[in-house]
Amino acid sequence: MRVLITRPEREATALATALVQRGHAPVIAPLFTLQILHPPPDFAAALAASQAVLLTSANGARALADANDQRSKPVLAVGDTTAATAEGLGFTSVISASGDAAALSALVRERLDPAKGPLVHVSGVDVAGDLSPEGFEVRRFPLYEAREAQSLPASALAALQARALDAACFFSPRASAVFARLAEKAGVAGACDTIAAVAISPATAEPLKVLPFQSVRIAARPTRQAMLDEIDRLPEAVVKGHQPMTDTPSLPPPEAPATSPVIVHRGLGPVGAFIIGLVAAVIVLAGALLSLPYWPDEAKLLWRGPVATPPAPAAAPAPVVDTAAIDAARRELTIRLDDLDKRVRAVATTAAQADRGSASDPAIAELRGRVTGLESRPAVTLDTEKDVAALKGEIAKLQGAMTEAADKAKADASALSSGEQKALAAARASAVIGIAARLSAALDSGLPFATDLGLLAPLAKDDPKLGELVTGLQPLAATGVAGRTALAAAFPAVAKAALADDLADDSFGERLLGKLKGLVSLRRVGADVEGDTVEAKLARAEAALNTGDVAKAVALVKSLPPQAAKATAAWLARADAHLAAQRAVDQLAAHAVALLGATNSGAAK
Repeated sequence: MRVLITRPEREATALATALVQRGHAPVIAPLFTLQILHPPPDFAAALAASQAVLLTSANGARALADANDQRSKPVLAVGDTTAATAEGLGFTSVISASGDAAALSALVRERLDPAKGPLVHVSGVDVAGDLSPEGFEVRRFPLYEAREAQSLPASALAALQARALDAACFFSPRASAVFARLAEKAGVAGACDTIAAVAISPATAEPLKVLPFQSVRIAARPTRQAMLDEIDRLPEAVVKGHQPMTDTPSLPPPEAPATSPVIVHRGLGPVGAFIIGLVAAVIVLAGALLSLPYWPDEAKLLWRGPVATPPAPAAAPAPVVDTAAIDAARRELTIRLDDLDKRVRAVATTAAQADRGSASDPAIAELRGRVTGLESRPAVTLDTEKDVAALKGEIAKLQGAMTEAADKAKADASALSSGEQKALAAARASAVIGIAARLSAALDSGLPFATDLGLLAPLAKDDPKLGELVTGLQPLAATGVAGRTALAAAFPAVAKAALADDLADDSFGERLLGKLKGLVSLRRVGADVEGDTVEAKLARAEAALNTGDVAKAVALVKSLPPQAAKATAAWLARADAHLAAQRAVDQLAAHAVALLGATNSGAAK
């Protein structure tokens, strides 16, 4: 569908990217221009005396980061997008209410104590209502202003006049009211009769009633993710079945990739299909991991995942992480591990039954009966020595046959036990590889990974190497480590501070230049900046981060002169933690591949 976006340019760009990934064609028409304001003189003192900061928008997080260098103050955010933006800007203690202002007030009452100090609310100039949790002292500081457009943007006006829109999304009551007023002013209100409006809340939907929208839908929750889901649920009847008559060429929305059919092979039985599928998956994954060092850089980026590049000069907000999808994937992995454990136990039970069955085989029982009968026959029936010799020979033959049958049964049981051991080893190694993939995804997204790491505990009991790797990751599991995107987003501020410290020596001119460098970002960027100066190394480090090479960026930052250490220490600590965790996960995957290789070699022999 063609979807109109009325948010400010920064948020509109991020939302447009998400819509394109879902197969829609966004039309960006910002109704507001964001202006960051200078903080009042008492802001720094109020922030220092507060016990926490309340944020009700992602713009508030950006304004707070611009107004103060402190990043350790606890932050309570209204939603996941605001929380992700604050974490991407370097704030170390962020909690999301995952809702609206009421949910944020409830979170404040749950987590904070009024006796421990006041709260600071960073907001825009225009707010829907004051955020005042009961019993708490809250000081509001408007640090940004969203200035209204005086007329409909040209993109929105042209799309409405051509009736080329299927849906329009609104994220605040103010945006709805401004759009309704400007649409009436431009004389295109009637063109809304074929458009479905999607509002983030009932209050946002209220001003839209003056326009003849085909329908007005309200998101299930006041979040960006819920808005995207509501757009996807719009009925197919909303989508135009023809191209509008217009002089402006329009590109069709990108087609969704075709889904490859799933081919199910039959004929080998469930056990054979399971073993063949497991071996095939292991061989493919092992080959991919073993050949990873020889892949080109583009292929490595595809393996580890792309690094998000900000669409505008300003740093883009950190991506919203779909925690529901991650939890569902974890549950699916746990179910698969349980099923694998059941299969292994079934094989062990079969082996035990086979071993017990060897002792009660009907043929062996018959042979033993015949031997016992012959040995217990009364001596009076043996008329001659010839009969005695014949009977002894028959007994010897029966005893030999019985021994041979018993040996064969034991060999069969031993072979089954060996197969069980190989299947168990292959299953454990496959499980470790799957968990390593989940851990790698958690490292890239910056999320805690204690749950995923806990899945390795049963597998590490009899494997010292695996236990050592799990122990090394344990201190980082509860909080997670900074992701590659977060490290890249925080680096420009670090580079600015490091460059300013490098220039601030004893001379007055250099100190003045260092102050100017600390106020504005005047430095070269790009991987082609040559030389050993601080500016050149920072430029190459930032370019390495943008391509996902955190190790190279860390090496360049560590090579800076001592006077830059203060500005880079905190960032380096986060980057080193990321690299240490990534190395441990890579060793985990390599160890699992080695176990699979040993299992396959044993099977070949």
